[in-house]
Amino acid sequence: MNRSQVRVNRKQARVAAATAVVLSVVLAGCGSGDDGDSKAKGPVTVEYWNWAEAKNIDPVVAKFNATHDDIELKFVKQADNPGTASNLRNAVAAGKNVPCLVQNFGEAPALASEGLATDITEALKPYVDKGLFRESALPAAQAADHYYAVPGGGTPAFMMINREIYDKYGIDVPKTWDDLIAAGKELKKHGVYAMNLAGEDPSTFIELVQQAGGSWYKIEGDQWKVDFTSPESLKAADVVQQLIDNDVVAHQTYMDRPALINYFDSGKMVSLPVSTWQLQNYEREFTKSTGDWEPVDRPQYTDAAEFVTPLHSPTSGLLVPKGCEHAEAAVEAGVWLNTDKAAVDASYQSDTKQYSWPGALPDPTPWVDSAVPEKLFGKHKAEAREVILKAVEGGRDPWTAGPNYTGMFAELQDQWAKAVAKETTLKQLLDSMQKWTVADLKSKNINVVED
Repeated sequence: MNRSQVRVNRKQARVAAATAVVLSVVLAGCGSGDDGDSKAKGPVTVEYWNWAEAKNIDPVVAKFNATHDDIELKFVKQADNPGTASNLRNAVAAGKNVPCLVQNFGEAPALASEGLATDITEALKPYVDKGLFRESALPAAQAADHYYAVPGGGTPAFMMINREIYDKYGIDVPKTWDDLIAAGKELKKHGVYAMNLAGEDPSTFIELVQQAGGSWYKIEGDQWKVDFTSPESLKAADVVQQLIDNDVVAHQTYMDRPALINYFDSGKMVSLPVSTWQLQNYEREFTKSTGDWEPVDRPQYTDAAEFVTPLHSPTSGLLVPKGCEHAEAAVEAGVWLNTDKAAVDASYQSDTKQYSWPGALPDPTPWVDSAVPEKLFGKHKAEAREVILKAVEGGRDPWTAGPNYTGMFAELQDQWAKAVAKETTLKQLLDSMQKWTVADLKSKNINVVED
C-alpha cells in the first residue's frame, strides 16, 4: 500500500468514525429494543446477514430451522465486511428492513456509540450465567459492561516455523520474543528473515500489546481513559523496535497475495504468527515448503508469569442492530449459532474436511483435529493438537476499543508505515497516537482523560 492509498483510507475511516456520538450513549445503554417475542404467536423471522460463502452458512441455518419452531432464520448473503457495514448503516438510518443478526464488522463500543447496535445485555445474561461462553470470548462483545453482540470468541494464536531452515542453521525453536530476536540475528547471516512486518498492517504490534495485558482505551466511571504509553505498550514497542532496528524482519505487503505467498513459501522468511483459520489456505497455496513447517507455541515475554496468547476478535460476534424488531429471538438464534454443538457440526465442509472454529465454546476439543491440514506440517502434524489447545487455554482478551477506534486505527496505519520504514520510532509512534486520540475524542465532545 503506498502512502497516498493510506491517506485515502484514513480519510474514509475518519468520515465513518465522525458519526460516533458522545460516550453517554454507550454508558447509558441503548435499551434492549422493541421486542414483542414474548407475546408473539407463531414463528418470527430473524434475518441474518453474513459475508461468508453460502455453502458455509446454508447448512447451519437449515439445521437451526429444522430444530426450532418459534424462530426462522433467513440468511441474506453480503458481499464482504465493508459492504455489510455500508448496508447496515443505510438500513438503520432508513429505519426499515433492518436485519436482526449481522456478522460483526467492528468494535462494540464504536458500533454502539454510532447507534448501530442494540443493548442485548438483559436477553444475553441468562446464557452467560449458564456458562455457555468461554470467558475470553465475552470482552469483545461488550462496551461499558453492556453487551451489543452475541460473543463469538477468537481463534487460537500460535506460530509456525520453517523447521527445515531453523535446523539447517542450527537454531533452536524460539520460546520467547528475545529468543526470536536472537534467532533473527543468526538467520540474517544467511540472508533469511525471522518474521514479516508489512508496512500497512500493525496487527502484530497490537497483539503484542494485548499479550502483555495492555489496552489503549479503558472506561472509568463516565469517561474514557486513553493510555498509549503504558508499561504494557512500551514492552511491546521494545520487542518490535528491536526486530526493526536489527533488520531481522521482512516487509512484504499483504496487498499482493500471490507475491506474499510465494515469499513465505521461498524459505527466506521462516516464522509466521498464525491461527487455525489460515492453515488450510497455506497448505493449498504453498508449493515448495509444504511439510517443512512446524506448529509451535506463540513466543512469550521473558518475564511472563503465565502462558498468554492474544485473543481479541470482534468480528466473530453476531451484532443485533438497532431497529431489530425481534431482539430476544435474535439473541436466542445467535447463541445457538455460536455455542450449540449441532451448529458446529452442521458447519462441516467436505472439501476442506473442516468445521467452523467454535471460538465461543468453553471446550473446542472435539473439533481441533479437523483444523489441522494433512500435509502442511509433515512429520510435525501430531504436535498441532497440543499447541492449539495450549493457545486456547492461554487466550486472554484485555482489549477495549474506544468509540473512535476506526479513525484511530487508520491514523495508526500511517504512523506504523513510518516506523517500519525507520522514519520514526515505536516510542514516538505511541506518543503521537496518544495526542491524536485524545484530541480526536475531545473534538467529538466525548469525555476523555489522559493517564
